[in-house]
This record gives sequence, structure tokens and C-alpha cells, in this order.
Amino acid sequence: MERSADQNQAFFLWRALPAWLRGLIRTMRPKQWVKNGFVFIPILFDRKLSLNNPQPLINVLITFVLFCMMSSAVYVLNDLVDVERDRKHPTKRFRPIASGQLPIPVARVVAIALPVITLGIALFFNLPLFIVLAIYYAKDLAYSFYLKNVVILDVLLLASGFILRVVAGAVVIVVTNFSAWLYICWGMLALFLAVGKRRQEMILMGSDAGQTRKILSEYNMELLNDMLRMVMTGSILSYALYSVEAKTSFGGPAMILTLPFVIYGVFRYLYLIHVKGEGSAPDELLFKDRPLLITVILFVLMTGIIIYIAPIIQRTFQ
Repeated sequence: MERSADQNQAFFLWRALPAWLRGLIRTMRPKQWVKNGFVFIPILFDRKLSLNNPQPLINVLITFVLFCMMSSAVYVLNDLVDVERDRKHPTKRFRPIASGQLPIPVARVVAIALPVITLGIALFFNLPLFIVLAIYYAKDLAYSFYLKNVVILDVLLLASGFILRVVAGAVVIVVTNFSAWLYICWGMLALFLAVGKRRQEMILMGSDAGQTRKILSEYNMELLNDMLRMVMTGSILSYALYSVEAKTSFGGPAMILTLPFVIYGVFRYLYLIHVKGEGSAPDELLFKDRPLLITVILFVLMTGIIIYIAPIIQRTFQ
């Protein structure tokens, strides 16, 4: 497939960068920053998006950038810790640090400087956010050096990172009606992503999984499939209960209209892994599978219509 003129220009600009800088950018995983979108959940569901008062959105955008910086620092740290194992992995051996594209001394400087800069900015911007980011980084330090090798706990810690993103999005705005049910819903979804990641690694490595990632020797496909079914069921049930029972929901009973998108998204993922044989993690499949991506977009649009537009229409005709 031929590249467009813009694609060619971007390609040549990318190739013009020093090799180590290209390696650093790749190690920081910009494609993974989509996970930090969890910080926008409170502002959407708490009806804080407003043209008349843009400050909450500005606060959340700053929070998103800080989490991108901190998560990138964690990715660099993880690659430094796992460099020897990555060199034995069929695909991870091409990562910049493992392949030598990004020198280890440069990676070490970034791994130290980036979290310090991030926490420094957060401290002056919002103290509760500083605390959340500090907990997030401390959790990842413990995960990188030890807890990633503790079965079950490793998955729970991966999921906790997503929940902390939701908490961060809540502390930088003045929350009025953000339901506690939503923490349960998104916590279940976070577990879904974490278990899906482990399952993807098991599929990729097969019988050699334990040699490149020690913790994988503690899992098998039967266990991971059972865990995946449990968290998927929990995700649907908890969101259904939120839609019907949450007294603090701005959308009211109409939120039940968003439930079909959640159910379809879950079933679509099951279809992709069991029928199509997809081994990608859920967050990666989101951009590879168009129906799944469209479902997420429609879910956000429907939620926005129910929470923001429907009340305006109702007031107009009263």
C-alpha cells in the first residue's frame, strides 16, 4: 500500500530523529496512553463538562498529561528491570532497550527524572493528585521489582492502576454525584483488561511462557479463561446495577439504555478471542477491531446525550 504525502513526510521526520530518541519515544509507549483516558470518566458521569466553566476540563487534561508522563516512566523502568528476559522473548527482544537502540544509561536517567518532574508538577498543581500519583508510582515500583511475580496479586495490582486513574480524575474536579457504583464498574473493567493481558501473553508464548515471564508459569489457559468470564460477568452486572439503582446517577433510569453497548462490547471481545483467535490484549484490540471501537464511541455518545442533552430538552418542554 502506497503512503500518502503526509505519511511520507511524517516517516522521513521520524527517521531524521536520532536513533536513541526514537528508541526513547517507543519505550515511553505513546500508543498505551489511551489507558489514561480513564481520568475522564468522573468528569463525564458527574456532568462537569461545560463551556461556561472550562476549568474542570482543563484540570482533567492536565491530569491526563501527568499520567501519560508517569505511565511512560513506569514503562521505561519495567523495560530496564526486564531487559535480560526481554532479550529471550520472540517479540520483546526488539524493544529499544533490549535491542540496544536506547542505551541503558539514558534509560536510567529518564526513569529517575521523569517521575520526579511529574510529581513536582503535581505537587504544585493539586495536592490530592500528587498523592494519587505517588501511590501509583510506589505501587509500580513494588510491582516491577517483586509483586509482578506473585500470582493473582500481580493481576490485582495491574487493575488498581486503572482505578487510581479514575480516582485522579475525581480529585481534580469538585465531584457532586459521582456514584460509588462506578468505581466497582470500572474496577471490574480494569480486572478484565489485566486478565486479558495475561491471557494474551500466554497465547503468544505457549509452553515457553514461564521462561520469559516467571509469573506465567503460575497460570494456565483454563484458569485465565475462568477469571476472564468472572470479571466480564461482574462488569456487566455491576454496570447494570449502577444503571438501575444508583441514586446519584445524573442520567437516572435512562442510563439503562447504555447497557446494550456494554453487553455487546463484552460479547464482541469473547467472539474475537474464541472464534477469530485474536491474542491481543483488550486495549490493543480496541483499535484493531472496528465494531469494538464503534461500540465504545457509541457508548460515550449515548452517555453524553443522556447526561447532558436530555435534561436540556426536558427543561425546554416543561
